[in-house]
Amino acid sequence: MLNNKKIVVVLPAYNAAKTLEMTYAEIPFDIVDEVVLVDDVSKDNTIEVAERLGIQHIIKHDQNKGYGGNQKSCYNKALELNADIVVMLHPDYQYTPKLIPAMCSIIASDLYPVVLGSRILGKGALRGGMPYYKYVFNRFLTLTENILIGQKLSEYHTGYRAFSKEVLQSIHYNNNNDDFVFDNEMLSQIFMKNFEIAEITCPTKYFEDASSINFTRSMKYGLGVLRVSLRHRLHKWNLVKSRLY
Repeated sequence: MLNNKKIVVVLPAYNAAKTLEMTYAEIPFDIVDEVVLVDDVSKDNTIEVAERLGIQHIIKHDQNKGYGGNQKSCYNKALELNADIVVMLHPDYQYTPKLIPAMCSIIASDLYPVVLGSRILGKGALRGGMPYYKYVFNRFLTLTENILIGQKLSEYHTGYRAFSKEVLQSIHYNNNNDDFVFDNEMLSQIFMKNFEIAEITCPTKYFEDASSINFTRSMKYGLGVLRVSLRHRLHKWNLVKSRLY
């Protein structure tokens, strides 16, 4: 706990057997109370590794539900466990768990209800090996989103996030897409509810076993992001109402 707030780390896992142990070993259990791993029908032995590590809560999907569908199971279980702060951490070791205390302290101190680990603040993304085309893609999408949504985030595309219980209980994340655009829909919902978001500089690592989407899926994701941003603006102007909000 931190300031008497229960902290639950959720791990949306898919083929994470090679990196799960490295990720788990860096989780600061002096403040983290429980860990939830949701396996989205991995083709490797992710479940066996999770069981060997003694992860308290392991959920196995019967069929692949996608990245967004995995997160829905993660957050639903964390709320069921009465978490006050929920940290979503990728088990592919692309983001360091060592930032969990800093991210959680911001929420536990009632400064901000949401904290993102940003790869773009500073030079962490390119230094960590982010492909240059993805970096440019990230910057273009983020600029467009900031204009349409009316915010000033350094990036909307990080997979390292911490939320207060109140935020997760206030937004309809279960209505979101089951694919990667889920992340952007969630941020749109958070801003629509007038919650503020803090960002913290986050180093990142790109290597063979770290998860990544190919160019074709990146393009599909980018178009989805633009749709979310436009839908946010139209809803804000009361022109087109969306079930997301």
